[in-house]
Amino acid sequence: MAGHSKFKNIMYRKGAQDKRRASLFAKFGREITVAARLGGPDPEMNPRLRTAIIAARAGNMPKDNIDRAVKKGAGTGEGDDFEEIRYEGYGPGGVAIIVETLTDNRNRTASELRAAFSKNGGNLAETGAVSFMFDHVGEIRYEAEKADSDTVFEAALEAGADDVESTEDGHEVICDPGTLHEVCGALEGSLGEPVSAKLVWKAQNNVPVEEGAASTLLKLLEALDDSDDVQTVSANYDIADDVLERLTT
Repeated sequence: MAGHSKFKNIMYRKGAQDKRRASLFAKFGREITVAARLGGPDPEMNPRLRTAIIAARAGNMPKDNIDRAVKKGAGTGEGDDFEEIRYEGYGPGGVAIIVETLTDNRNRTASELRAAFSKNGGNLAETGAVSFMFDHVGEIRYEAEKADSDTVFEAALEAGADDVESTEDGHEVICDPGTLHEVCGALEGSLGEPVSAKLVWKAQNNVPVEEGAASTLLKLLEALDDSDDVQTVSANYDIADDVLERLTT
């Protein structure tokens, strides 16, 4: 298993689903609120809000929760002055990690992340220390059953995407970050609403991680994702399936 895309599956297999669902909804809500505040409450006119709502729907966030988050962003409530901060660092086995946050207290967030890294065999680094090993791209995902690979490829080509990867797990369409909204809209016309549409840090190459380091790495990734301030965690690891099975069952 490589990278960030399947990490959620690991965490849900490890239990505490209700707690994680609540945390996930809180992250979705924060992103929706910030997107609505910055670009307005109309998702058709606000690409960031549109993609945030798609992600929330894919995560089974109730419609009422989504609507409340949008209205909150459109209002003038206090206590929601979030800033976006990206942190970079290294985990066990030399794995490069990018953590994107939305926080109203950068000192608290930095302290929490520093503690998570240091307790789990990693360390924070300067901004830019690892991001050059990743490509910042738009990623649109569809379920495998949505269409066959040729149909998805043709639709993606017509929509202006840069690349498509189809596996038994689903279809992954990659595009330039600046065209995510347009490509997603075009694909919706031919394939329907995607499972997710978001900006991601896609590793250029993955680092093989042995079982000992993999165990600690997974603990670090889970600790990072547990932070309320953390929105996304991306990493360039590659863990063999049999090792992953032993560590997560």
